[in-house]
Amino acid sequence: MTKTVRLFAGDCTVTFEGERDRTQRGYVLVVVKPDRTVLVHDAAGYQPVAWLTRADEVTTETEDDSFSVTATAGDQRLHVVSAATVGQRELRISEAGAPVGSCPDCGDALVRTGGDVVCLGCDERYGLPAGATVLEESCPDCGLPTMRVERGEELELCLDWRCESLADAVADVLDGRWDCPDCGEPLGVVNRGNRPFLGCDAYPACETTFSIPAGVAVGECSCGLPVFETAAGRRCLDGTCDRFRDHVETHDGP
Repeated sequence: MTKTVRLFAGDCTVTFEGERDRTQRGYVLVVVKPDRTVLVHDAAGYQPVAWLTRADEVTTETEDDSFSVTATAGDQRLHVVSAATVGQRELRISEAGAPVGSCPDCGDALVRTGGDVVCLGCDERYGLPAGATVLEESCPDCGLPTMRVERGEELELCLDWRCESLADAVADVLDGRWDCPDCGEPLGVVNRGNRPFLGCDAYPACETTFSIPAGVAVGECSCGLPVFETAAGRRCLDGTCDRFRDHVETHDGP
């Protein structure tokens, strides 16, 4: 969905009521962001002279060459009234992130921001699995970038799970690879919303489940489950495993 930022500039009286009551006047720029954050900038420095972050409500009114902006959040109120208007604009705005390629649908840039890859042109958004690395290679089927994901093994697949399912890729390498420590039946890959996890094949008689760490299986814990190498260090598939914890404390502790 396209988002816009509203800009108002002019000779204004700026009144803030709340934790820091004050009234100021000058030629300022008022920025109203899509998340209802209101910033009032003057000519000095980079910090706003007044602001209200993620207001509960923002009201803007324009009449002829004048404008007013009122933002409220709880018992705080920011009110800006123009005496002389320099200009008003409404401009498209987006999240900013590291460029990772081009959108095969509209040709605009794809950027990685937080846990998503977003198209700056058509606003298409692709959620990234935890620990994923976006690669320079493109998917041969849809043209999107590919990504590297570690779930027991290193996997390379399309950014769009509808094109290439992470759950299917994980099932190909982990389904039945280890046994349930409680009943001995195989651990199978179960998918919920393209978020695979390991669950005992004897379900519902056995309800043992494990989330799959973002890492590569590099060995076996004394409990019989695999040990994963993750960004935070090595860990047992069972994050509560006392045997693995005791082993680490014995060999790596002080």
